[in-house]
Amino acid sequence: MSLAQSAPAPVVGNPVDAEWLRQRVDAALDTFLTGQERTLLAISPQLAPLCGTVRDFLLDGRPTGGKRLRAAFCYWGWRGAGGAADERGAVAAAAALELLQASALVHDDLMDRSDTRRGLPSVHRRFESLHRGAGWRGDAEQFGSASAVLVGDLLLVWCDSLFAECGLPRDAVRRAKPLLDLMRTEVMAGQYLDMLEPAANRPAGDAGAVDRARTVIEYKSAKYTVQRPLQLGGLLAGASADLTEAYGAFGLPLGEAFQLRDDLLGVYGDPAVTGKPAGDDLREGKRTLLLAETLASCGAADARLLTDMLGSPELDADGVERLRDVVTRSGAPRRVEERIASLREEALAVLDAAPIREPLAREILTRLADAATARRH
Repeated sequence: MSLAQSAPAPVVGNPVDAEWLRQRVDAALDTFLTGQERTLLAISPQLAPLCGTVRDFLLDGRPTGGKRLRAAFCYWGWRGAGGAADERGAVAAAAALELLQASALVHDDLMDRSDTRRGLPSVHRRFESLHRGAGWRGDAEQFGSASAVLVGDLLLVWCDSLFAECGLPRDAVRRAKPLLDLMRTEVMAGQYLDMLEPAANRPAGDAGAVDRARTVIEYKSAKYTVQRPLQLGGLLAGASADLTEAYGAFGLPLGEAFQLRDDLLGVYGDPAVTGKPAGDDLREGKRTLLLAETLASCGAADARLLTDMLGSPELDADGVERLRDVVTRSGAPRRVEERIASLREEALAVLDAAPIREPLAREILTRLADAATARRH
C-alpha cells in the first residue's frame, strides 16, 4: 500500500484556500512521520528524542500559517499541467519537498551557528541541551552538531522515500525523479558557495561580489524554492515541454525576488514575526546581495565598519543598529526593493502567457507570487 493510500481522509475545505493545502500537506507528513517513528523506536527507545525533534521541527513547532511554499508551488504546478485537484499522491509528492527543506534548514542552522529557528531552539542546540541536561560525558556542543548532521541526513533520505512512495503512477515518479535529484545537487552547490563567500576574505567592494551573490541566490534559493518545485509538479502531471519551460521562466525571477525579501528580513525583520533574532544575517556574516550592494556603494569608513563587524557572534543590539544604519545610508534597501518589484513583474508577464491548462492554477500562482514577495516572515 502506498503512503498516499494509507493517508487520512482529505481535509474538508476549498482548494483555493491556502490553508486547505497546508492542512493536507501536514496530514501527509504526519502519516509519514508516524510510520518512520515506529521504525526508529523499534530499533531503540533511545531514539525518542530524535523522533520528537523531527516532529516539532516539521509540524508541532511550526507557527500557524507557515509558508509551505515549495509544496504549494509543486501542487499548483501539478494542477496547471492538468493534474486532478483531489489527488493524494500529488499532495504526498509535494510534502516530500518539505522534508528536503527541513533537511536544508537543519544543516543551514548548524553551518550558521544559529541558536533558534521559528522561535524555538535550532536542532543542534536542542541536542546540545539534551546532552547537558542528562549529564552525559564528552563535549555537549560537538554532540549537538553531530546529531544535527544525522537529523538532516535522515530527513534527506526520507524525502526520497516519501517521493518514491507518494502513490502516483511509477512512470510519473520516474519522469520527475531526475529533476528532484538535480534540485538537490543545485541547493547543495548553492549552500557551499554561500558558505565560501565570507570565508574567502575578499576585499570590500570587490567587483565580482554582486554577481557571486546572485549566483548563490539562483542555486540556493530561486531554483529550489519556486522553479524546480513548479517543474516537478508539472512533470508529475505530464506537462508539455512548453509548460515546463514557462514554469522555469516564471519561477527563476520569482525565486530571486523571494530570496531578496528574505535578505531584507534578515536585516530589518521583526523577531516576533520571523522567529529569528533581530539582524541575524549580520551576526552570521551572510554575504547577501543586499550587503554586496551596500559595500559597492557605501563610503570607505562605512565599508570598514561593515567589514570589521559583520559576522561577529558578539554583535550586540547597538552593533546591529550601527550596521543597519550603514546599509540604509547606502541606498541598497531601496535598490533591492526596486529589484523585487521588477522581478515580480517579469515573472507575472511570463505567467500570463504560459500554456497553463487549469485557469485556477494561474490565479493561485499569482497569489503565491504576492505571498513570496510581500511576506513579513
